[in-house]
Amino acid sequence: MFVKIKKRDGREVPFDESKITEAIFKAAKAVGGADKHLALELTLDVLNYLKQEYSGGIFDVEDVQDAVEKILIEKGHAKTAKAYILYRNNRTSIRDAQSYLMDAVAEILVETSRENANVSNSPSAKMLQIASAASKAYYLNRLIPEKIASAHTRGDIHIHDLDFYGKTLTCIQIPLGKLLKNGFNNGHGYIRPPKRPASATALAAIILQSSQNDMHGGQSFAFFDRDMAPFVEKASEEEVYQAMEALIYNLNSMHSRAGAQVPFSSLNLGTDITPAGRMVIKNVLLAYEKGLGRGENPIFPNIIFRVKEGINLNPGDPNYDLFKLAIRVAAQRLNPTFSFMDTSFNKQYGDQVGYMGCRTRTMANKRGPEVTDGRGNLSFTTINLPRLAIKAERDLMKFYQSLTELLDLTCEQLYHRYQVQAALKVKDMPFLMGQGLYLDSEKLSMNDTIESVIKHGTLSVGFIGLAETLIALTGSHHGESEEAQVLGEEIVAFMRTKMDKAAERYNLNYTLLATPAEGLSGRFVKMDKQEYGLIPGVTDKDYYTNSFHIPVGYPISAYDKLRLEGIYHKYTNAGHISYVEFSAPPINNLEAVEDIIRYMKKCDIGYAGINFPVDFCENCGTLGVIDADICPACGHTSIRRVRRITGYLSTTERFNDAKQKELSDRVSHLG
Repeated sequence: MFVKIKKRDGREVPFDESKITEAIFKAAKAVGGADKHLALELTLDVLNYLKQEYSGGIFDVEDVQDAVEKILIEKGHAKTAKAYILYRNNRTSIRDAQSYLMDAVAEILVETSRENANVSNSPSAKMLQIASAASKAYYLNRLIPEKIASAHTRGDIHIHDLDFYGKTLTCIQIPLGKLLKNGFNNGHGYIRPPKRPASATALAAIILQSSQNDMHGGQSFAFFDRDMAPFVEKASEEEVYQAMEALIYNLNSMHSRAGAQVPFSSLNLGTDITPAGRMVIKNVLLAYEKGLGRGENPIFPNIIFRVKEGINLNPGDPNYDLFKLAIRVAAQRLNPTFSFMDTSFNKQYGDQVGYMGCRTRTMANKRGPEVTDGRGNLSFTTINLPRLAIKAERDLMKFYQSLTELLDLTCEQLYHRYQVQAALKVKDMPFLMGQGLYLDSEKLSMNDTIESVIKHGTLSVGFIGLAETLIALTGSHHGESEEAQVLGEEIVAFMRTKMDKAAERYNLNYTLLATPAEGLSGRFVKMDKQEYGLIPGVTDKDYYTNSFHIPVGYPISAYDKLRLEGIYHKYTNAGHISYVEFSAPPINNLEAVEDIIRYMKKCDIGYAGINFPVDFCENCGTLGVIDADICPACGHTSIRRVRRITGYLSTTERFNDAKQKELSDRVSHLG
């Protein structure tokens, strides 16, 4: 009767009426009414309808499917029609996912996604990002419950590292001392304990790289000074310096994930007061201060200097000289950042709290010892806080009701992911679990599941855009209005209380995160702008403000900014960070830097850093602030621009478009 049919991509192919019969038969079979003869009769009815409708003209696949639905309903086969419609919708969903995947592959082949500024544009990075796109499509369409997948797709929530949803965990504070003392096997044989500083730092780099290949997030040493100290006790200052310099070189050049990126590495240090520990701290800082081979600013590791009274904060403290050195290096190189052990929420743990450059903090534990080593975040998901405020239309009751519902949904999603992760086996993460990096994992065999171990990890709900949320609810953000600041604290405290209740309900470590919104910074606002239009102060930029921060373009003094942001650190127990922006490296004003760091501590801030431009001419080596597109010394255009992005450093050409706009809006907080 018919010769050709038009496919969805526009191609004309031979018409095959048996496909109609097969589809009707499968739909009938799904509802317990399989009858091949009836399917043939209904096919004839469909063909007759198509003949009447199109008079011999060409029609497409969708036209045929519409006809099948119509005939099934008209002939009294409602159940079969329903099954057919469900089948059709499922096929449409699969095609949409395939179409999305093909589009994503096409984009990646041109340039890798800039969702993560630590991912290169190499061939291996492209291959891994193609796999990432396929993983995301699979998880959203096949594994994650539909209501949760829809919430992510709509932009109500953002499931971070979705491509790794069922493969691994986020991050870990690695027990370096245990691995160096006992040795380890990273796949091809046993590596014995080191005896000299150079071999100890070489193995430290290998450990970071090997663990990064098993995980998608950060790799950190919580006590680098303490754990490295035994291996430098008999060494000279020069030997220790060379070892630390080699470590920094390795961490900026030793790639992981098949060459896609260097390990996202962090070193916590500053409180070991032994001679060997002090030597480690001093020489890491000096090597970082010197920079790479031609003086370039190192990107990794993130160095996090622990500040604690009686140890290094004040004159007379045994490591006060190292605190002064840390300030000097930070004033040139952006690192180290500073963590504060005497805050209201860290003090109970002494000097045991470790952070990561991305701001992650893991400490309290409902299911085991409250330690940093051997633990990390399992996964985190961010809620679109500004959208809730927009939809509430300044009705606080409505806002809190929708916030409650979304937080509950997000906790449910995190638990679903936890159950998927818990079913993984030690052999799925052979270095992380097989070599005892995770707390208690040394008790497991290769075929054991990891549920008994990951109970020590954290499940974190994050938030973005508190400033835009407050503008939508009150007309002002918390830098502009005391009323908005009061409401801001109330909202964040409310979310923390919900996380504490979730921890009780699930008996797991639910925590609240001040989200490091890198890839997410532009996604939410782009969707909200399309849905709700341009709302002044809310959707009129290309990004939402990071977590609880004062908007980057708002003129405010460093001290006011820290005072206002400081109140939020105690609520965000999964991690937090605050910054102060300088217009240039403050190397000639170290007293001001020290005053600011002391004020950070006074404001009950847990983790903070100072930001400023670091530009480097790759032709002549000029280092400083280069405002023009060419080097003022040699006229060359190859300028390497290093800035901080959501906690860690990167070169600006790797920033995504939203972060590029955020960077251009930043203003100095010192006038």
